[in-house]
Amino acid sequence: MTPITEVEGRRLALSNLEKVLYPATGFTKGEVLHYYATTAQVLLPHLRDRPVSFLRYPDGPEGQVFFTKNVPPGTPEWVTTAEVPRSEGPARMVLVQDLASLMWAANLVTEFHTHQWLVDSPGEADRLVLDLDPGTPATIVECCEVALWLRERLAADGIEAHPKTAGSKGLHLLAAVRGASSEAVSEYARQLAVEAERAMPRLVVHRMTRSLRPGKVFVDWSQNAARKTTATPYTLRARTEPLVSAPVTWTEVEECGTPAQLAFQALDIAPRVQDHGDLLAPLLDTDRAGSLP
Repeated sequence: MTPITEVEGRRLALSNLEKVLYPATGFTKGEVLHYYATTAQVLLPHLRDRPVSFLRYPDGPEGQVFFTKNVPPGTPEWVTTAEVPRSEGPARMVLVQDLASLMWAANLVTEFHTHQWLVDSPGEADRLVLDLDPGTPATIVECCEVALWLRERLAADGIEAHPKTAGSKGLHLLAAVRGASSEAVSEYARQLAVEAERAMPRLVVHRMTRSLRPGKVFVDWSQNAARKTTATPYTLRARTEPLVSAPVTWTEVEECGTPAQLAFQALDIAPRVQDHGDLLAPLLDTDRAGSLP
């Protein structure tokens, strides 16, 4: 029998709680739900008012993995949805606005992916993202070296960058921006990637061509396009272990010597939040947003 629980006055059917989703560690669906419930205070502000795409893996990362952008069938009527523009025509997407809708979505077994704009201003970017993706044998250690260069380059334009792990093998840099379209932010990010390659040609590549990427860090600027999404801070990832896209300090980036130093699992996050709070809270402060040059 599927247990029914109440979250903020909403009744939820939470299914298959004993199901192992991460075979490498035995991490269950019940533990996934507990993780999201206990991380909601820092996660929800980064989801709120942003249309969400779900990367679903209901049988674990070794089973079927698929993206859901439209409102899933069976979505409760109390879950907030909104119509958003797309090149192929408008679509209706989910907004995760509160703990009840977060737990409903987590019960579907998802990664959360969000755009770099808010639902009331689609195509007007409020965030810039640079996805640093290492090509084997490069690792997150090399990503950290590139991130430090990009931090200084962004600071020269009055833009404050904040790092988080991708939750897989790379690193994301996020910055709050204002007064720019997604197209303008994409072009600015592309220019930064080109400059990084010129400054560190043995380490950085800005083009997506896979044959250029072994041993280098691909600075992916393309996720700033209005149609693109990026893994939300604190989301679990569909990997063999319950890895999290976790905010990190610049000191941790500076001192990273092995990939294991910046690999955080679900059980690591509560102590980190207790110690640091939300390291990405500055992204939510509009007064700290930078303007493109």
